[in-house]
Amino acid sequence: MNLFKRFLNPKAKADQDQDVPEKADRGKYMPEVKLPTDERFMLNFKNNGGKFLYCVDEAEIQEAFDNILLENDWYEKQCCCFDEKLKSKFKGFNLDFNKSADAEFYLSTCEFLVANDGSILISSNQIKERKLHELPSNFIILSSTSQLIDNIGEGLRGIKFKNRQQIPSNITTIKNFETQKEGDFMSYGSSTKNLYLLLLEDL
Repeated sequence: MNLFKRFLNPKAKADQDQDVPEKADRGKYMPEVKLPTDERFMLNFKNNGGKFLYCVDEAEIQEAFDNILLENDWYEKQCCCFDEKLKSKFKGFNLDFNKSADAEFYLSTCEFLVANDGSILISSNQIKERKLHELPSNFIILSSTSQLIDNIGEGLRGIKFKNRQQIPSNITTIKNFETQKEGDFMSYGSSTKNLYLLLLEDL
């Protein structure tokens, strides 16, 4: 996954080349080159305004989480979290875990990362029966490279496969990560979140 390391160094020439996906020198009627799933997700996620931290192990996850708290002054603040495993994982950061929409940020996992539009697919497994606007405006999402998929349809099939006994309700995507995009016609009806993605390499 060298691609993710390139995205973390915006000054690298390789990264500059990746930010302009090859359309300029291709003929009008040539078929579009389909980028790999991980590369498409990263380009679209960044274009949506998401903030991305690539981690190779658990130690880097903890370090990245610490940096996010420091950057935003979220130490000893309220954290909305429904996941007991995440509460245990980050118990050393003096956070006040609760279920309040007034918390400084929301901490969660997700179902999948969708490459085609750079969105985060979640369900009631993560947000219960809450609507996105009923959660804090700041999100920290913990995910892994094995959760990268091409499109929403693949994600819905994956959710159904993983939850054969009871398919979760309240399935939705988050893909607007910049407040200035709220007025965009294409994002009408969606909820904008300031979102950090902690992506763990597990492939």
